[in-house]
Amino acid sequence: MSPLRVQIGRSLRAALRRMPNVKSGILRAGEWRDRRRHTAWERDPSRVRALPRKMTVAITAACDQRCVGCKYGRDFMPGHALPTEVAMQLLEDARDGGVRSVRLYGGEPLLHPDLPAMVSRSLELGMSTYITTNGILLDRHIDDLFRAGLRGITIGYYGHGDAYDAYVGAKGRFDRLTESLRSVRSRYGSKVGIQLNYLVMRPTCNLDALEDAWQFCERFDLKFNTDLIHYSLPYFAQGRDNDLHFGDDDRDDVRVFVNRLLELRDAFPHRFTEAASSLRSIPDWLFLGPEIKIPCDAYKLLWVGADGTVQLCYVTFPLGNLHEARLRDLIHGPRHHEAARGAFCLECPGCHCERQHRIAKHAPSYRRYGSGAAV
Repeated sequence: MSPLRVQIGRSLRAALRRMPNVKSGILRAGEWRDRRRHTAWERDPSRVRALPRKMTVAITAACDQRCVGCKYGRDFMPGHALPTEVAMQLLEDARDGGVRSVRLYGGEPLLHPDLPAMVSRSLELGMSTYITTNGILLDRHIDDLFRAGLRGITIGYYGHGDAYDAYVGAKGRFDRLTESLRSVRSRYGSKVGIQLNYLVMRPTCNLDALEDAWQFCERFDLKFNTDLIHYSLPYFAQGRDNDLHFGDDDRDDVRVFVNRLLELRDAFPHRFTEAASSLRSIPDWLFLGPEIKIPCDAYKLLWVGADGTVQLCYVTFPLGNLHEARLRDLIHGPRHHEAARGAFCLECPGCHCERQHRIAKHAPSYRRYGSGAAV
């Protein structure tokens, strides 16, 4: 992609951010088109095709924290990191294969010495690019990343103060995160967009924890998004004594929590990055899990692990390994399209990944969760 086209793309995205009504209209039109497509595919799944648009890359399995609910840095792909030359080829092949958005994460991506070069190359190729980090080291790397062109960051949030430290396995980490964000904001202000990903699990599903997180977002001007505790991701753990997941006794707490989220979204829509329908669906995902049968849109995804594994999504549908073949040789073939059909038809352990977009593309779920009522 030429530098001119890259610049035009960035300018258009910037213009749309200044015209939220126009952007909203374009997004609604796209959702309507996708609902029609999904309805047709449900009638005839043989029509499903892989259409990769978003790629998530775990550039390293190393991590500087020991989160209770995560296996990275210990049991999942230990010792692996994606070689820089492999990552650069991957980005080129992804762009040529139709990918428009790249997420670089880990493990902890800031531990990979060539993260800025990867960001720079991805942006040069015309793909929107962001990183997901725990934020602990962000202030020490933000200058290089900003020069590379990075403007989007998401950060995992697991509680406030001591609760955060207990989850990540080390004292003083919440204070370090706070100082890191303070430093980044003092240097770059609003030039860097940062989103807080609030992990909804039993310890954080209460109004006090939510209020602490909300004040944290306001203090550092963070967008707010929810992630739900997983039941099928290979690198997620069940926690000590399975204390992260919800039981039937937690239903009222979840309902109160979600209704407060909806109130906050109504009052501060600019702070949220997910639709109200996504929030309303939270109780069903937490208590029904794989029993929810909303067709999956993983046909648009690619996931790459730190050991070179290429899959359709975070959970399953393996396509190959970058140490044995380039991405261009692994996508758009029969195996890729078959995986896309399998994902769409939920021939997998199930998950709630991309739940907002899946709901928007599935007409019955769009109607079910799109109403303005509380849960």
